Amino acid sequence: MPDITIVGGGLAGSEAAWQAARRGASVVLYEMRPHKRGPAHHTGTLAELVCSNSLRGAALENAVGLLKEELARLDSLIVTSARDAAVPAGGALAVDRERFGALVESRLAALPNVEIRREEITAIPSSGTVIVACGPLPSDDLANAVDDLVGGRLHYYDAAAPIVALDSIDTGAMYRKSRYDKGAGDDYLNIPLDRETYAQFIADLRTLPKHDPHGFEADATAGDVPYFEGCLPIEEMAARGEDALRFGPLKPVGLRDPRTGKTPHAVVQLRKENADGTALNLVGFQTRLTWPAQKEAFGKLPGLANAEWLRLGVMHRNTFIDSPRLLTADLRLRTNPRVFFAGQITGAEGYVEAAACGTIAGIAGARERLGLAAVAVPADTALGAVVAHLQNTESPDFQPANVTWTFFSPLAETVRDKRERRGRMAQRALAKIDAFAAEVAPPPVQAVAVVATG
Repeated sequence: MPDITIVGGGLAGSEAAWQAARRGASVVLYEMRPHKRGPAHHTGTLAELVCSNSLRGAALENAVGLLKEELARLDSLIVTSARDAAVPAGGALAVDRERFGALVESRLAALPNVEIRREEITAIPSSGTVIVACGPLPSDDLANAVDDLVGGRLHYYDAAAPIVALDSIDTGAMYRKSRYDKGAGDDYLNIPLDRETYAQFIADLRTLPKHDPHGFEADATAGDVPYFEGCLPIEEMAARGEDALRFGPLKPVGLRDPRTGKTPHAVVQLRKENADGTALNLVGFQTRLTWPAQKEAFGKLPGLANAEWLRLGVMHRNTFIDSPRLLTADLRLRTNPRVFFAGQITGAEGYVEAAACGTIAGIAGARERLGLAAVAVPADTALGAVVAHLQNTESPDFQPANVTWTFFSPLAETVRDKRERRGRMAQRALAKIDAFAAEVAPPPVQAVAVVATG
């Protein structure tokens, strides 16, 4: 029996296999392609990039750029292969997809303690250490098996409202108040809308372009996305009538503006997304508007003209678990500690974040199997920010998200320039990652020659 069984040969599974095997664990990696393909896949290659060839920004002042550099310092299979397969893309890291996939697969196959099995897994192995890295679109049988494993806390649809950075908005256009002064009384930031601003917002929601669902997202009989009444897109509600939103998420009742003593025509509420309140969720703003359309419509709301969007709204099929309530910080299932999760199934959105999860689970799983002490991912790093999102119980409605600066602690000194501030935070993070990398480094005897292709 192998030390570790990995379910899924995407970016997370491939990275987990690499990290675990480089540390001396024997690994069997299961990938159903090319014998069976998921609805978004087109090839049988490991680590297929299915919707873009870009791994996003490369600058260290960008959270995902920092994450890539941290992973590179941890000898990431995904990041090093991506850099070797890079194509010109300005400030982003984009790759030749075919070369990238060939590099990942050849380098992984060259490890003597990795076996790649081209078979479909429809059940979670009943013994041994397992890393579930099946991605956001597992087969129905595997999804049912995961759902049983996590006690019914598997989500099948991603309905995420936008999140905005507190330091990028004009709070002078807003006021703090909870509806009817419940709770602490100031749990929400409220954006008051007059009749004219509300009417413009409704018009934008009705006319701006929307994301077209992929074939595998649409309802087979109606030819449309099967929305749930309790989680409708905001533009769907706007289409139902002029005042539908005023009786829904923009309801002004109980939110009298203390500055004027009057109740606004409508109110947009912003709720804390993390414990420090540096990230705010637009309550009830699940949407299928395209991202440019969201920026246009939401940017017209008072105080949001210069907003930095940490996440824009999405609604699409996306299978993920309730990680904050299910997983430990090393991505281990609390109720079944021999099982780890990695990749987008955890709610870590994006290619690089998937590789980050594979790194965490691969290292943690290998150290456990080899009898080594666990080593926590350091805080105030991009890798730590990925973990912090997956451990964030502040929001009762966990949704997938990319890595952001939200979970980084402030610097000891005040730096007003955002680029400089984030540059210093990046240097602080890299120093921590270097120490972490040294602590979890593979033993020298496990060094394996890298295979080049093309």
